[in-house]
Amino acid sequence: MKKLLITLIAACILVLAACGDSSDGEIDTIIFADAGWDSINVHNHIAAKILEEGYGYDTDITTGSTPATFQGLRDGDIHVYMEVWTDNIRESYEDAIESGDIETLSVNFDDNDQGIYVPAYVIEGDPDRGIEPLAPDLQTVEDLKNYPEVFEDPEDLGKGRLINAPSGWAVEEAINQKFDFYGLGEEFNNFSPGSDSAIITDLARAYEAGEGWVGYYWSPTAITAQYDLILLEEAPYDEAVWEESRGTEFPPNDVVISVHADFPEQAPEVVEFLEQYETSSVLTEEALEYMEESGASTEEAALWWMQEHKDIWSAWLPEDIAQDVLDSLE
Repeated sequence: MKKLLITLIAACILVLAACGDSSDGEIDTIIFADAGWDSINVHNHIAAKILEEGYGYDTDITTGSTPATFQGLRDGDIHVYMEVWTDNIRESYEDAIESGDIETLSVNFDDNDQGIYVPAYVIEGDPDRGIEPLAPDLQTVEDLKNYPEVFEDPEDLGKGRLINAPSGWAVEEAINQKFDFYGLGEEFNNFSPGSDSAIITDLARAYEAGEGWVGYYWSPTAITAQYDLILLEEAPYDEAVWEESRGTEFPPNDVVISVHADFPEQAPEVVEFLEQYETSSVLTEEALEYMEESGASTEEAALWWMQEHKDIWSAWLPEDIAQDVLDSLE
């Protein structure tokens, strides 16, 4: 019995040692982050297709809130984050960089907007649809106080409803602070939607009916590509004011590709590819608009985008790798 016990212990040690050898830098499956919006998943699927067909990796996607997935990146449970909206999570992002938990490889795109939007017909009207301007003098977020009846809350008649970002998103707190800064509380309710799809459904309903709607959104998205929306004005971005009250327009947001700190040693050839990965809001919105018009999934939209822009993504890759991926699309 004693000899058998020693043998079993030795076997366990060998198994553990073998497992420890996996820390030599190699990984088989690369994990991407899905923080809950379509564009990040389009980019996930573009990158995943390239990694699978060009480099022979398996890939997977972990879904969760922004804080949860970003922490997963810091901990190494997630390898690649294709859209880190750096100024939305500035404190966490800077801390992760300074502590050496993550490494940023490239700027995916930086021509984006976010803030409080209304449909253009609210301000300008729409003669083709017989819609008169509902709030012709509306220009700024603070001006909303003059028009609560245009954006009436169906559950609290007499007050307006401003649609916030989905609960759990990093930007939700920024909208809360703006709501307070502009003193909207007397005339408006700050409504928290359950998801991005809930915002889209509510906006689409109001838009088709020609009714007032106001809420948080951002570009690039299928919605900003499909609908004519106007971003309400705020004071130009000022870092001190922003940090104190969020009482300015959103800061310029580099949307970057970041990886866990160990990833460059685990997959150096993938890092070389991701360092070349660069798109734009306009390019991203093409895929999102295709989704909206065709009913495609994010994966289907990514493959469509790759067919449409072979010259762009193939330039990110060595010629032989690019050819393997091209062949897989035929």
